[in-house]
Amino acid sequence: MPGLDEKSCESAMRETTVSYPDAWRASGHLNAIDCRFADLVLSLSSGNAPEVWLGAALASKAVQEGHVCLDLTTASEKPFADEEGDGAGVCVCPPWEEWRDVLRTSKAVGAPEDFTPLVLDEAGRLYLYRYWHYEKVVAEFLRARFVESAAVLDFSILRPGLDRLFPVSDEAGPDYQRVAAMMSACRRMAVITGGPGTGKTTTVVKILAFLLELEHDRRIRIALAAPTGKAAARLRESIKKAKEELRCTPEIISRIPEEASTLHRLLGSRPHSTRFRFDAENRLPFDVVAVDEASMIDLPLMAKLVQALPPACRLILLGDKDQLASVQPGAVFGDICGREPLSYSAEFCQMIEQGLRRRLEAGIVSSSSAQDSIVTLRKSYRFGASSGIGTVSALVNQGAAEAALEAMTSGRYGDIRWRDLPAPGALEKALEKTILAGYGPYLKESTLEAAFKAFGAFRILCALRQGPFGVAAVNQAALSILDREGLINAAELWFRGRPVLVTRNDYQLKLFNGDIGIAFPDTDAPGESAKSVFFPSEGRQLRKVLPMRLPENETVYAMTVHKSQGSEFDSVVIILPDNQSPVLTRELIYTGITRAKREVEIWGNRQVFMEAIGRRIARTSGLHDALWHGTPDRTGS
Repeated sequence: MPGLDEKSCESAMRETTVSYPDAWRASGHLNAIDCRFADLVLSLSSGNAPEVWLGAALASKAVQEGHVCLDLTTASEKPFADEEGDGAGVCVCPPWEEWRDVLRTSKAVGAPEDFTPLVLDEAGRLYLYRYWHYEKVVAEFLRARFVESAAVLDFSILRPGLDRLFPVSDEAGPDYQRVAAMMSACRRMAVITGGPGTGKTTTVVKILAFLLELEHDRRIRIALAAPTGKAAARLRESIKKAKEELRCTPEIISRIPEEASTLHRLLGSRPHSTRFRFDAENRLPFDVVAVDEASMIDLPLMAKLVQALPPACRLILLGDKDQLASVQPGAVFGDICGREPLSYSAEFCQMIEQGLRRRLEAGIVSSSSAQDSIVTLRKSYRFGASSGIGTVSALVNQGAAEAALEAMTSGRYGDIRWRDLPAPGALEKALEKTILAGYGPYLKESTLEAAFKAFGAFRILCALRQGPFGVAAVNQAALSILDREGLINAAELWFRGRPVLVTRNDYQLKLFNGDIGIAFPDTDAPGESAKSVFFPSEGRQLRKVLPMRLPENETVYAMTVHKSQGSEFDSVVIILPDNQSPVLTRELIYTGITRAKREVEIWGNRQVFMEAIGRRIARTSGLHDALWHGTPDRTGS
């Protein structure tokens, strides 16, 4: 860790294998919630073992950092510095076998299936009970869906619809959109992953039409959803556009819903409660549920979703497995897709080849049917071979940092550029042309609808919230620049055109974390200067909320890459910090780049960029092992 040299680490580990609670409290590595939870667990435990206190505290901290559990084998004998990082207060975790043995003696720690505050599995993963239960629910649901026998497809019936909706092309290689359709027809689970522009939404609309045609004699009830309000709004627009191009009867097209809701709304969220109206006892009234931007779904929400599905309901998950994981604990979509090359059972390969009228690539046949519910769309309809955005995003995904940087600085591509980061004090001056070009047009529009369209074309994305190159600093710079040019009156809180990002869910107002509105004169309100904040609503309507009624919010000329998930912009500027941060990862940079449809400019330090590409998000959980490898036994028992 920073500030710890090899000598101080060895000294600390030689002097003690267990750091007692007082030392950990003083180190600053744990927050008050971690410590209070650990105190509670220790009070429920037999004895006063510091290993139990430490396990509880670090398991609590792991969840807050996005992990599902604490891996004792990874934390074992790892030194943690104090907040100052000067090595003065080094805390060290005990050897994992000793740690495990002490935990097993505690009444507050149980094995899987025990109802205890902490659960310790055979692989050395320590869970808070709630998160162990969530993972168990999701794993059991997915395993059951993955191993079930696929329905036999009658191609004498299927082929006309397949050929019309997914025409056979002369291009080399399989049409994986067509594969996804066959998968959805014969299984109750379909996971469709692919990068930007690979046609995931178009594919699911065609799949829904295909299913409706196959089941023409009964009414299929379909629900469309996404994790956030803005992702649901974008899904609605994509569905409408895709329906216009469908080659189906008007009746079939009319039965494909255009309305898409958030998952919280779909499940029936209850204010001030983690429970939903639809659950294992009261199932959703749908035959097909399709969820877009599935990479953003955290473990608790996925567990609530699968519990609420009727047994016969088809679940279709759409997403990009290479994007950032959810903000809350878990990386469920990534765990489902895995990083192993896709392979299908011999039976499924035979069915696919019959439907495709061509052979699959060599080496794809497997003895297992576990991946027969997963398909990767590979052809990008947005970024061709000459696209810099497509090229660089692929290089970033591959971890080819030098090649990605060379592609951006070579001048070969007109749609992606690199710009060296200015000094912190020179950021506002450096941003001036960018801010005026990106945000000047929407402030000059006379109508609210035109302002929304212009504002949505451009965004500045930052890796961090704080710091000289974070969201707060860039937003302040934007306010100063626009005010100086007379485009806004920054002295007025609710100035005309103020863009607002909601940062807390408000179920009564149906506003959710990540929703964006614009303050604009309200012609229906008394007073010439009266303003409301307008938000996109269902259809093409805008709805207004009085500023005083808004939940927590902030100005949003710049936003974090995390907050931008589920959104797309014509043009994006990505500003990276001048120093390394654990937040800076390959997935973050890939996600930022792929928010843009036409143009990207990355501002950064070259060394920081290259090191970030080498760092991947690692979320600790047992879901991947439960789905693909079984649980490794590291106990020796």
